Amino acid sequence: MDPYSAEGELVNLHNAFHAGQYTACTTFDTSSFSASNALPARILQLRAQLALGEYDAVLSSVKSEQNVPDLAAVAALAAYEKGGKEVEAVERVRKLASAQGDNLSVQLLGGTVLARAGEYEEALALLARHQGSLDAVALIVQIHLLQNRTDLAAKEAQRARKWAQDSLLVNLAESWVGLREGGEKYQQAFYVFEELAQAPATQAVHSLLGQAVSELHLGRLPEAEAALQQAEAIDGDNADVLANLIVLNTILGQDTKELKGKLAKVSPEHQFLEDLKSKSEAFEQAKTKYTPKFEV
Repeated sequence: MDPYSAEGELVNLHNAFHAGQYTACTTFDTSSFSASNALPARILQLRAQLALGEYDAVLSSVKSEQNVPDLAAVAALAAYEKGGKEVEAVERVRKLASAQGDNLSVQLLGGTVLARAGEYEEALALLARHQGSLDAVALIVQIHLLQNRTDLAAKEAQRARKWAQDSLLVNLAESWVGLREGGEKYQQAFYVFEELAQAPATQAVHSLLGQAVSELHLGRLPEAEAALQQAEAIDGDNADVLANLIVLNTILGQDTKELKGKLAKVSPEHQFLEDLKSKSEAFEQAKTKYTPKFEV
């Protein structure tokens, strides 16, 4: 039996991870799992710890087990996310991919490191070796979206739908694509995120953010604000929550100085701030090409 199927041992842990319920993942009781699922369950829990920023704890946990390819891949991702040793982490992933490229954890975690480093084609080549993994499909979709290839992302999600049916991860992947495609896809994405966000058992910052972004695209600003306030109540220092609050308040014509300051403190290299800086510099450069004329 597929351990990730509806009847499989890992389905609840797997769904919790992809719904963004990382704390729940780390405390999930796996004592009754079969021996064959012990390592995949541990990998999911370690990935949840990384999502929570517990880099040192993860590195310490796997330090003495680097002979296990799955855990070596975890260590590489932890080192990259922690910062300071990004180049070494990428090289470690390349060595793992060369020696253990058929290992799913190496594909997923190594592909994540390569994608983070901007090595998109290398990441896609590694992930292409997967054998029916929805996690790999989801990461491939995300990479295509980073490449602004919404067409390829959509095709990948559509192919997965044929064999994965109503999997949560396929629904999420289609929703990510829908937020890029626009039109009626905004509403479809909203339904997926809203169902997750408003159910107590599945509510998390990630799903609330997805709901809020969908609402913004649909022009429903009060609803978007309510979803972001819910997310802020759960994690007021979440960088993505702060970035989307800046967007919302800009649309509403409200001051964003305090929010920008907080985001710069929490995540100084956040993509929103990088984009804002780049566009501000481009605007200032464009201004130099024009001389204003005033009529008296």
